[in-house]
Amino acid sequence: MSTASTESATSSVRDSLDVRLLQALEIDGRAPFSKIAAVLGVSDQTVARRYRRLVSEGSLRIVAVRDHEKLGQDQWMLRLRCAPEGADAIATALARRPDTSWIGLTSGGTEVVCCTRPRTRTDQDELLLAKLPRTPHIVDIRAQQMLHRFFGGPDGWLMKHGPLGDDQIAALRGAAAPAAARAADLPLRIEPEDEPLVAALEEDGRATYPELQRATGRSESAVKRRLGALVASGAIYIDIEYANALIGLHVGAMLWITTAPWAMDSVGRALASHAEIAHATAVAGPSNIMATAVARDIPALYAYLSGKLGQLDGVQHVETAPFMRRVKQLTYRPYPR
Repeated sequence: MSTASTESATSSVRDSLDVRLLQALEIDGRAPFSKIAAVLGVSDQTVARRYRRLVSEGSLRIVAVRDHEKLGQDQWMLRLRCAPEGADAIATALARRPDTSWIGLTSGGTEVVCCTRPRTRTDQDELLLAKLPRTPHIVDIRAQQMLHRFFGGPDGWLMKHGPLGDDQIAALRGAAAPAAARAADLPLRIEPEDEPLVAALEEDGRATYPELQRATGRSESAVKRRLGALVASGAIYIDIEYANALIGLHVGAMLWITTAPWAMDSVGRALASHAEIAHATAVAGPSNIMATAVARDIPALYAYLSGKLGQLDGVQHVETAPFMRRVKQLTYRPYPR
C-alpha cells in the first residue's frame, strides 16, 4: 500500500477530535486535560468529556507497561494451533494471565497467537513445558523467542501518520526530551519496593498522585519522583490501547516473515518505517521477523503485501494470518466487535 493509500485510509477521521485526543495521549498518557486542550484548541471540559466517553465505551484504556526488552527479560510469541471448538476458551484462559498480551484468534479461529512475558524462569517452564502441552484441544505449539524490537513498545503507531503537527507534538512532549537525555544516569530496573506503584499504574496509567500515594504508602513527592525516574529510565512507559475502528482501520494481520540472514536488520528497519506496521520484532524460529500490520480493508492489506512489503530486498517468504478477533491487547477486557 502506498503512503497516499494509507493516508486515504484515515482521511475520514484525520480531523476527528477523538483521533487527535488518542495521539495526544499516545505521546503523553498522563498529560493533564488542560495541557491537551490547549494543544488541541478546545476546552478542558471537551477533552475530559471525550476521554470519559471513550473509556466508558471500552474503546480506550491507559496503562503502564514494563519494557521487558530494556529490562533484559525474556519475551515469547506463541502460536497455538487448536481444534476449532477449543480455541476461544484457550485464548480466554491465556488472556486472564497477567504475563500475556496481544492475544488474538487467527487462521479462521484455529490458531491462537499470544505474547507472553514470564516473570521468572519457573513461570516460563511451567507455561511452555507443563501447562500448554497438557491442554486439551491444542494440537501444535510453536514458541518463538523475541530477540530485538524494531518498532512498537513505547513507539506509538499513531506517530507515523496521526493528525497532530510537529508543533503540537513538541508542545505535548514538553520536558520529556530533556528527561530522556538524563535517563542514561538512572538505573534501569524496577525495585521490589516499586511493585505497588507499578501495579497501580498497570491498572490505571492516569491514576492521580494522591491515588498512587494511597496505593504505595509513600509520600506524594516520593511517588512523583520515583514515577518520573522509572519513566525516564525506560523501565516502564505509559501506553494506550484503543479500538482500531476509531481510526478507520478494520483489518489486522500477523505477518511471519523469513529473510536472508544478512537482510534481517535492514528489513526490520524498513518495516519500522512503514505506516501499516504497528509492531515488528526479530524472533528465533522458522521465520525470523514477526510483525503486525493494520489496514483499512482486505484490498488495502493485499496492496501492502504485494507492494511495499513484497518489494523489500531480502524478503524470501511471508505467511499472513489475519486476525479473526482480538481477545486481549495490553489488558483483558471485552472490546466492541
